[in-house]
Amino acid sequence: MRADRDARDVRADEVDQGDTHHSDDSDSLADVLGGWEASVDAALPPVAFVAGWLLTGNSVGWGVAAALAVGVAVAAFRWSRGARPRAVLLGLLGVAVAAVVVLRTGRAADFFLVQLATNAASGLAWIVSIAVRRPLLGIVVGAALRQRGRWRRDPDLLKAYRAASWVWVGQYAVRVSVFGALYAADAVLALAAARAALTWPLVAACVAVSAWVLRRSLPAGHPGFRRPRVEDS
Repeated sequence: MRADRDARDVRADEVDQGDTHHSDDSDSLADVLGGWEASVDAALPPVAFVAGWLLTGNSVGWGVAAALAVGVAVAAFRWSRGARPRAVLLGLLGVAVAAVVVLRTGRAADFFLVQLATNAASGLAWIVSIAVRRPLLGIVVGAALRQRGRWRRDPDLLKAYRAASWVWVGQYAVRVSVFGALYAADAVLALAAARAALTWPLVAACVAVSAWVLRRSLPAGHPGFRRPRVEDS
């Protein structure tokens, strides 16, 4: 019975996804991961904070007001476009937490402290997921494709996801290194510029490189990440 269900699921994926096979590329992976909108949205409130801070004579309060206003506007726009409520609220929560931190400390650079901490935690989480053979890239893609864990029963695909997940670890390492150095130097303007530069451009590069690593790590003849190769049992 289990083998029959797996076979039906594979056929359903083939109908839904079309003939991708081993030609899956960065565009295909980007579609599965949800595109670039979230990355752009995440960069807008920090830029608004620094703009408000500068235009009001380095007032942290006005900077926070500008960031919250932009955060609410972005959340409302995404909600109206059909984004998932959870994703919208989590984005707005991140802005609110950063606002609370900077209002308590009064140091403008502290608005970016939450971002620094979350990137460090995310990088660590990806490393742990690779170590325990549950790479987060496979979990995210597998959930998006409704594969119900079949990808983990494909040894070649599991190995490929582990290799490609290191690219995402590298992304977080870059951010932590840059944000950490600028935060230590109290370089508020540079932090805002880095926050913008290391969102969508870095994510796009990460998706492209991880897609390449994923393809190169799979053996010749493998049907690709959309079709885990699972033996009947």
